[in-house]
Order: sequence, then structure tokens, then C-alpha cells
Amino acid sequence: MTAGQFIEAPELSSHAGIRHAFFTRVGGVSDGIYAALNGGLGSGDRPERVTENRARMCAVLGLPRDRLVSLYQVHSAAVVTVEAPFPLDTRPQADAMVTRVPGLALGIATADCGPILFADPENGVVGAAHAGWKGALTGVIEATVAAMEGLGAARATTVAVLGPTIAQASYEVGPDFVARFRAEAPGLDHLLGPGTRPDHAQFDLPGFILARLSEAGIGEASALNLCTYADPDRFYSFRRTTHRGEADYGRLISAIALAP
Repeated sequence: MTAGQFIEAPELSSHAGIRHAFFTRVGGVSDGIYAALNGGLGSGDRPERVTENRARMCAVLGLPRDRLVSLYQVHSAAVVTVEAPFPLDTRPQADAMVTRVPGLALGIATADCGPILFADPENGVVGAAHAGWKGALTGVIEATVAAMEGLGAARATTVAVLGPTIAQASYEVGPDFVARFRAEAPGLDHLLGPGTRPDHAQFDLPGFILARLSEAGIGEASALNLCTYADPDRFYSFRRTTHRGEADYGRLISAIALAP
């Protein structure tokens, strides 16, 4: 793959034992609304094309083509400890993974929600989480950090990076969301900006995720500050697809592994 087909975070790439990539939609074999590097096992894309795209991702990570692990994501706070690849047709229903096994790439699929890659290079533990508003609100970030601790990680030496995520300017939410958020996340009203319609608001999902990472007490947390909705050339977006009336959408993959 060439420049533009994946993005690296210096906070992670500075560690020789960690491999990672926030893949864009560039550089794959899918076409149409899925063009081109669609990694979504749950999309309506042709399975053989998704398989080839995921094999290309493994090549970037320097791993065999069957070492990219994915979940059946359900917007939960459930975390899975991964010790070996599992069959794609029996993926666990969860939204985060952790491992201390080298050579296993933990791959999170997103199309507006926040993909978070975690690493404790000192203690040899990595994690990956899918954090939409619901997962972030109900505890997927804290659960991921706790699961990493269970494998020997330390919060003080853990680094987390938030990949491409829908930005506040593109994320309008309705009154039900606003009421629930204010009830369950007190003190964070500043993340709800003025909406374009009465009783609506513009929600700062990246800001909320970074706040939750800070509350978890990890050593370092940062964001790429890239908006999926506003950049159709590089990123898939569920909300953009909805606004366009398209039938489906591709999924971005963000992956992290301990070097084998």
C-alpha cells in the first residue's frame, strides 16, 4: 500500500514492538458504494472482495492474511480477551478486544463511531475498542482498560489514540439523546453545541471519548482529529450514506498488534 491508504499515529508508531494502522477507504478491490478498501464483514459487499481487502491490511501490518480478528459489534461495553483467531462466522458479540499474544491484529470496524487503539508497550498488552456514543456512555473505554490490566498492563504506561470519527459539526442529535446524555453524563454539557433545529444539538463525540479516556486514568490519550463525514474520499460514513439515501456503506478498519 502507498501513502494515503492508512494513517499511523506517532504515539503508537514510536514503539518498535507495536504495529498499527488506521486504514482509509483507499487501496482495495471493492467498487461502487464500497469502493475501495471495505473491511466490513457485515456489509453487503461481495465476501471475496472483503477477504482480499482484509488480506491487504494484514500485509501492511506484516502479518499472515488470517491474523486480523474482528467482532460482531453491538454498541455495548463488552470486551473479549483474544488468544487466537476465531472463525468469522462465530465472531463474539462485543465491542472491544485485548490481547498479549504477538502477531494477532485486533481490528475494529467503524463508519463514524470512534475506533480507539490502546497499547502498553512496557508490559506487552494491546487493545482496540469501538466507541460510539452508546458504548462510550455505558463504559466500553473503562472496560477495555480494565481488561488490559487483567493481562498485566498498567494505566500509567498505556497509550490510546482515537482514529477517524464523525466530528461535532457533522453530528446533530435529537432531544431524546440530549436528555439521556445530560442525565447519564453530568458535567459534560459543553459537548452539546447549538443544533440547527429546535431541541437538537451538535454532539462532540471525539471530545466525549477523550473525556472518558482521561477519566480512565491512562498515561496518554490523543486523537487524529479527522472527520469521517466530511472526507468522503478517504472515509466511509454511515450518516453521510443515510443523508444520500444509499443502500449500504463500507467499513473502515483500525487495527493494532504486538509484533510477532
